[in-house]
Order: sequence, then structure tokens, then C-alpha cells
Amino acid sequence: MFLNILKGFIVGICASAPVGPIAILVVQKSLSKGHKAGFVAGMGACVVDTIFSIIAIFALAFVQQFFDDYELLISIVGGLIVCILGFSMSLSDPFRKMRADGKYKISATDFVQAIVMGLSNPGAIFVIFALFAFFGLGDSPNDWRVAPTVLAVSAGSAVYWFFLSWSLSKFRNKFKMNTILWISRVTGAIVVVIGLALLGQGLFRIIFHGEPLI
Repeated sequence: MFLNILKGFIVGICASAPVGPIAILVVQKSLSKGHKAGFVAGMGACVVDTIFSIIAIFALAFVQQFFDDYELLISIVGGLIVCILGFSMSLSDPFRKMRADGKYKISATDFVQAIVMGLSNPGAIFVIFALFAFFGLGDSPNDWRVAPTVLAVSAGSAVYWFFLSWSLSKFRNKFKMNTILWISRVTGAIVVVIGLALLGQGLFRIIFHGEPLI
């Protein structure tokens, strides 16, 4: 049991480490709003990792079949959602919610944005599947006994986002407000590019290969 908990903790860290839309979102929030906002966004990612971990244990075969059947639809819809969130990040004013004392209000939007972005990224769940298989967690019993392992994944993810957002927030004072504004714009643009790539891949297969959407 302890070994599975340790493996789950490592899976949580490894699943969070790849640079993707959520990581870029956390970077933006940490630099523009500070540690708390970045960590709130990271906790949204933690929720997504937890959901994917539960799916990996209880419904791996079903989800794999679902993705095979609706791969194009997921790619296009996911790409659109990521693009919209990227535009929102790029066009938003990171200083609009600053209080008079120079601090930011923590918004539930940061948390929700990360959840939506994570759920709209079909590649993230395959990372969880691969990590569970690599660490030998795919053969876990399908009952309450897997709860400690799932919680360990959540803990690993939370620890990773805590230290990432905390580390990045320490660099905030080294940047001028205009620099942080441009970082917000650029990171948003990068997320848009990721979304366009996902969307373009799906549209290319429909237009040039004649593959059906559903």
C-alpha cells in the first residue's frame, strides 16, 4: 500500500510537469497576480489530474474506446475551447483586479479556467494512463482500496503547483508592470497557438482525408 501511495505521489508530480496550456496559465497567474492566484489555478489542474486518475483506474478501457470513436470531435472542440481561453488570457488586463493596497483579489475564475483547460486537453488523460502503466498502477483493485493512491496523485500535483507558483511569484518584483502585461499577452498567444494546432489537426483530417467528424 505504501509503495502505491509513493508511486501515486510521483505520478502526480510527473503528470503536472509537462509544459502545456495549464502550465502556461499558472505561469501567467503567478507572475501577474502572485503566488496565491497561481496556486489556485494549479489546484484546478490538480482536480483534473484527480479526475483522470479515477478514470484511469475504473474506466480505462471505456475511455480508450471513447477517444478512438470521437477523436476528431474531441480534437476540434478541445482546440476551440483552448483557443477561447488563450484569447481571454491574452486580452485580459492582469492589473484590473488589483486593490488599492497593490494586492490582487483571488478569483474563482482562475480555478475554473484551469479545470476547463485541463478537461479540454485530450492529451492530458493519456499522460495519466501512460504514467499509471509505467508505475504499475493499472492493475490496482477497482474499489475503495485505490483511494489512498488517488489522493497521493492529488497531493503530488498540489505540491508541484504550490512550489512552481511560489517560485515564479518571487520573480514578480523583478519585472515592471508593462513587462508583466506583455508576459500575459505572450503566454495567452502561446495557448492560442496550441489550440489552433489541435483544431487545425482535426480540420486537416476532415478536409483532406475525408474522415467523418463522428
